[in-house]
Amino acid sequence: MTSVDNRPLRVFLCHSSNDKPAIRELYQKLRAEPWIQPWLDEEELYPGQDWETEIEKAVESSDVVLVCLSNGSINKRGFVQKELRFALDVALEMPEETIFIVPLRLEECTPPRSLRDWQYSDYFEGQRERALGRLLVSLKMRADSLGLKHGQPTPPQKMKPIEETPMQKKENKPEGNRFEKSYARAQKLVAEANERVQKNIEGRKPAEAIPVAQPEHLTTDWIAKNKLTLSNGMEFMRVPAGEFLMGSDTSVDSEKPLHSANIPYDYWLARFPMANKLYNEYLKANGKMILPYGSALRAFHDDRDHPAVDMKWLNAIAYCRWLNSIYKAELPSGLILRLPTEAEWEKASRGIDGRDYPWGNTFDKNKCNSGHSGHNGTTPVDFYSPQGDSPYGCADMVGNVFEWTCSLFMPYPYNRQNETERINNNLIAIRGNSYFSTAKLLKTFIRGQSLPSNNARITGFRVCLAPPVPK
Repeated sequence: MTSVDNRPLRVFLCHSSNDKPAIRELYQKLRAEPWIQPWLDEEELYPGQDWETEIEKAVESSDVVLVCLSNGSINKRGFVQKELRFALDVALEMPEETIFIVPLRLEECTPPRSLRDWQYSDYFEGQRERALGRLLVSLKMRADSLGLKHGQPTPPQKMKPIEETPMQKKENKPEGNRFEKSYARAQKLVAEANERVQKNIEGRKPAEAIPVAQPEHLTTDWIAKNKLTLSNGMEFMRVPAGEFLMGSDTSVDSEKPLHSANIPYDYWLARFPMANKLYNEYLKANGKMILPYGSALRAFHDDRDHPAVDMKWLNAIAYCRWLNSIYKAELPSGLILRLPTEAEWEKASRGIDGRDYPWGNTFDKNKCNSGHSGHNGTTPVDFYSPQGDSPYGCADMVGNVFEWTCSLFMPYPYNRQNETERINNNLIAIRGNSYFSTAKLLKTFIRGQSLPSNNARITGFRVCLAPPVPK
């Protein structure tokens, strides 16, 4: 595999179809630079491919998104607006000061409000050679930040002709992507995120160790002190930074060994799994009455307090991105809304003492919806709260429905290299089991696995408020 520092800088060209002539010219000039790999739809998309899916993949795997602006693209509704919204969602997960979105004006126009935080560049007709030089400086800075090798930019007038066919270009792309950074880089990002969290979480102090007794400490007052609530009513419970016991020595090989894992930052996990009434707000806001991954009607579902199910991994990811775009101003600096990692999920479920169930080490059918409970289906997300809550006040952590995480299903001992939001077709860890599971399968360390494209009546998710997962 080509090492990361030898791969080219990936640049996505977001543009309106009306601006194709200028964009084709820019594409060729960027392609003439051996250290840049531009992405243009008419060169990269092939017959039979899903347009929207492939463009979202391209944006997510890019190092830089050039948003090419004209009066036509700003005022025109269509795919360029979708590309821009998706790029903005990806930008939310980037460390501060990252050069990722670069507005590029093709003519005199006012950039949309969503882009006014970024310095734009002008690529006006008659001034394009100078504009290209300035643009290459920005791209070189981005390449430097990623540790990518590059030579001196080729003079703009020496354009390399396009000799390969689109299919040849597809086959000859170097392997690797921007998520393949070294573990040292990942550790640095965690440390930086943790430092921002400690400075900016509204003066909150790291929580002391939670008592293991259940549920006596989960009083109304305790929950209020450790809860964070968004304006849409979503409740999150605080989980303090530090080590905890993860896995088991008495289960199957994929759950062994029992080992110490460390989460070096405070985070908040949703108190309840995602319920229909909250997920319906997202569907209505995006004009969806029927979920895009099945035929389950949710917009006016009678079971408003039951967990949202039939959930593909990408649908859960899309929901989190939507939440970030809507509630960004309410979030503490350095934190985003996303799926929990497998470690975050397990610590919130079992505490620091390695317990088998959220409430202790003995199964109790009256504390979760399981195959022993007789419901034969889902129950409201707060049905077994607080008696079945975890040490941190999170409900329904076992039983009812499986929950997606953002971690790959990898062998233990756990480490943060097993986490990524760029999953493709790899197996993802799911947790919690469901309403038909027996006591043996409802333990807090039990791991499940699923392809991101799978969805089922027993699969849902819950949201985590935490630093971005290292890429």
